[in-house]
This record gives sequence, structure tokens and C-alpha cells, in this order.
Amino acid sequence: MTDFQRITDTLTSSLSLAVTPIAVAIRDQVPEGVPTFEGSVAAGCRFWQEATARPFATVTADHELCGIGVHTHNMAGASVQAQEELGAALQVMAQLDYVRPQDVAGIPVLPAATNCVVYAPLAQTPVDPDVVLLFAQASQSLVIAEAAQQVDESFASAMGRPACAVVPQVINSGNAAMSLGCCGARAYLDVLTDDVALWALPGAKLAAYSERIAALGGANQTLGSFHARRRADVDGGERPTLQQSLDRIS
Repeated sequence: MTDFQRITDTLTSSLSLAVTPIAVAIRDQVPEGVPTFEGSVAAGCRFWQEATARPFATVTADHELCGIGVHTHNMAGASVQAQEELGAALQVMAQLDYVRPQDVAGIPVLPAATNCVVYAPLAQTPVDPDVVLLFAQASQSLVIAEAAQQVDESFASAMGRPACAVVPQVINSGNAAMSLGCCGARAYLDVLTDDVALWALPGAKLAAYSERIAALGGANQTLGSFHARRRADVDGGERPTLQQSLDRIS
């Protein structure tokens, strides 16, 4: 059994994360013993923030105030009103020249109908996650991007709107992706501040990402000290060799 507490501790300490990693799992039904979400949210992305506090399961009705999220997550049995909301939202976005008709087909969507989405702090997830979300600043994203390139053997996608599409993107591709969010997510999520982006990692590779993030986090810290020392030496008029600069930080 995967030790999600240990992986959470590794990711949090290696990256100095301010927000705990979030587990997202797609399920056919609400898992036994997992509480269902109570209340309402304006958009499904808000569940990511709610999941920093506790595990819970959501069904289609919980997502229906956001037609875009219902679409990207292919929520099963969406009401007529939710379908109408999606059409209205796309019409407004088209009028603003924000999402053109030809753009819609390129938005990632889960391939099978979704009955339930479980959200939780990674350390407390009641089921194995399909996707793990990290809220990261640029310096933290550097380490995540380097780790993703090594694990996936390709460069991670960088996505814009809609933020919720990063979940199907990762599930469909099996590789990590970064989302810069969207104006909606940045309005609904207090944790998605202007200096933060969202990373999504496929759960099946989580242990490998964690191992590489730990190694690369330490390497970046050491190399950062090396470059800072070397800059100070050169700015001070010296011309150190590479070895001399390395010796200064050892």
C-alpha cells in the first residue's frame, strides 16, 4: 500500500509547499465510508481548495453550477439546465473572443462519463488518486518541471483556460501538466494567487515524481548557492574557475 503521508511529507519539504498536495480520484460511485460534499460551490475547481481540509466525494449535482467543469469532467447525467449553462457560457466566451468555436474541440475531456469525483488532502486520501495537484510558485515549478521531464521523458504541457481541464489532460495523457489557471479559477480559489500555478501529476507515477523532486530539490538548493557565490565573486572582480567556485560552497 502506498504511503501517501510519506509522499506528502517529501513533496512538501522538498518544495517548501504552502498548500498541501491534493488527491483527485474518478470513481463509478461514492466509495464506502467517504462523506459526500455538503453545500455548494460556484465552480468545480473550488473543490480543490475545500479538499485541503478534509476528504469528500462529489456527484454530478455538486458540479452543476459550472457548465465548463461538467463538460471537462464528463459528469454523468447532467441536468438540462447544466447543459444549457454550458452553451450559454460558451456563447459569452465566444462573444468576448475568449474561446472561439474551433477552440472547444481542443479542450481536454474525460473519455468516460464520471459519476463521482473524490477529493482529499493527499495524506488522507481514502482511495488511490488518479491525479495529484500541487500549488507551486515559479521556483517550486522549476523543480517539478525538471522532475516531470525526467519521469515522463518529455516536457510538461503548460495550459491556460479552463483550469479544470488539467485533470482530464493528465488522465488522458498519463503525463504531468501545468495549468496557469483561468480567470474563473483565480476568482474562486484563494490559494491560486497571482504568484502560483497549478501542477497536476498522474497518480500512477506519483512515487517516481516524489523521488525525483526530492533529489532535484536538493540539487537545486546546492547549485543555487554555487551560482550565488560565483556571481558575488565575479561581481567583485574575481575570475574563479568552476572548481574554485565549488570549493567555496563545500
